[in-house]
Amino acid sequence: MTENTNVKSARILIVEDEAPIRTLISFACAAAGYEVECAEDAQKAQSVVENNPPDLVLLDYMLPGLSGVEWLERLHADPKTEHLPVIMLTARGSESDRVKGLNAGADDYIVKPFMPRELIARIQAVLRRYQHQSKNEQDSLNVEVVCGPLTMNEASFEAKVDGEALSLSAKEFKLLLVFAKNPERVYSREMLLQLVWDNAYVDERTVDVHMLRLRKQLQGTRAENLLQTVRGLGYRAHISE
Repeated sequence: MTENTNVKSARILIVEDEAPIRTLISFACAAAGYEVECAEDAQKAQSVVENNPPDLVLLDYMLPGLSGVEWLERLHADPKTEHLPVIMLTARGSESDRVKGLNAGADDYIVKPFMPRELIARIQAVLRRYQHQSKNEQDSLNVEVVCGPLTMNEASFEAKVDGEALSLSAKEFKLLLVFAKNPERVYSREMLLQLVWDNAYVDERTVDVHMLRLRKQLQGTRAENLLQTVRGLGYRAHISE
């Protein structure tokens, strides 16, 4: 997303295979002042992203061919698009489906049917959050956070243990950064949801899943015991002497 994008004038890419729903969403976004582009499948959406990157993607969970979740995973595996804001739209409202979408990298998850006003409010919330993050990144260019053998650079989104780079998603990086900035402080799951997911519609199980992934990333390094569970309270970073 461009650094100075106005929330009210952002470009929204709608990826939805059902024409009536695509038209309804497009109308609601245009009425709210957004520039809109549409794609009916992941292949066409990828072409749009490569040629004229949007500021936010509204992505249907189920798409013909490559599913929305699969495409989202590819987006977030590419350094050029890993920080592209994505809101997932779906008729699949089960907890497991929500967790799968959010773990793939979605910033929010809206279950159909939904009211246009709710959709616009969610879009505004995600865009504001990314604008705030962009400003913070500019304010902290080349600032490194060191926590034991772990070094993190907020501007470049790089995390290293003893100079060896970790492969982290955007959410995993933000979660690890919370602990790196405040070693020994205990964070409850609720606190982490507020800090990393900004109170998006995510349940506490998502925190546990991301913590498990972080620990797997740290296995075999000098930071493998950095993240600790504090029974009954939450998690903390502990620097061993």
